[in-house]
Amino acid sequence: IKGRTRISKIGNAKLRNLLFMCSFTACKCNKACREIYERITAKGKSKKLALIAVCNKLLRQAFAIAKSGVEYNKEYRSPMPKFI
Repeated sequence: IKGRTRISKIGNAKLRNLLFMCSFTACKCNKACREIYERITAKGKSKKLALIAVCNKLLRQAFAIAKSGVEYNKEYRSPMPKFI
């Protein structure tokens, strides 16, 4: 059945809501999040789907910072080579 996609309701509702609200600001202030948002909307996908992708990006950034204990650096580039 074709129709509008929905956000999964799995997980903590308060955390999901908080991340979704933070994604609005991240699209304005965080360069990496803005690039993700613009790339997805340029493909013709819905803005809500793009905001959820930004939520996932924020969550991955937060876990990486918490796990490594290193302060956030917006200029950081991974030393690992990218394979295409």
